[in-house]
Amino acid sequence: MAAAISALNAKIRSNPALSYFCSTHFWGPVSNFGIPVAAVLDITRKDPEIISGKMTTALVVYSAVFMRYSMALLIDVGGFTLIIAGCHFVNECAQLAQGYRYINYWNYGGRERSLAEKAKEASTLTAATTVPGPAKN
Repeated sequence: MAAAISALNAKIRSNPALSYFCSTHFWGPVSNFGIPVAAVLDITRKDPEIISGKMTTALVVYSAVFMRYSMALLIDVGGFTLIIAGCHFVNECAQLAQGYRYINYWNYGGRERSLAEKAKEASTLTAATTVPGPAKN
């Protein structure tokens, strides 16, 4: 059994593309893409009221620092860090969009507009459900 696993490992490592695909240089960044994917989905599906300003700021700084670090490694090491640089770029853009939504909601009247729209919808729903019945004598 150990010989079969060793032979399989040698076969995988002999092919450069397959070796890269089976390494942490590939799967680490791919699994790290969960953060920006979640941020992009939050932009399209979540209400801005639940955005944490502190967490968004921390993620903006984190992505900027590590995007810069991965680009420095790209120059020194080679193409291994291109996926992680792309991951941090997407996350940076998504977190900046979340930051814009947060500031717009809490500082530039977005909350008031949202509350006014909800009140208007509630009043139209109430008016639509209260249909006058036949007049009683």
